[in-house]
Amino acid sequence: QVQLVESGGGLVQAGGSLRLSCAASGRRAFSNYAMGWFRQAPGKERDFVAVISWNGGSTDYADSVKGRFTISRDNAKKTVYLQMNSLKAEDTAVYYCAADAGYTRLVAGGPDYWGQGTQVTVSS
Repeated sequence: QVQLVESGGGLVQAGGSLRLSCAASGRRAFSNYAMGWFRQAPGKERDFVAVISWNGGSTDYADSVKGRFTISRDNAKKTVYLQMNSLKAEDTAVYYCAADAGYTRLVAGGPDYWGQGTQVTVSS
């Protein structure tokens, strides 16, 4: 079992920045998991945003956030981050942290573990 707790969401103006954090806890080592971020806007499905491999050596992003968002992790702190720059109104959503032993499975949207979500609102 892995417990994930997100933080760092809030209200920001378009063009601004936010950094989300996701702290993990559980019996298995944090470094066993690929970690990712998804988001869900009102009335829409939950979409993939970014993923990072267990050692940070591989990352992937949704086209809509490439060049603006950066995912990173600190295995010693059991935390994954999402740095979001140049935010747009269309980035408004609940952002969810996810963990899975499989990198590809996480990207496909079927991770084993989810956080409770944190709201990000971008005002235009």
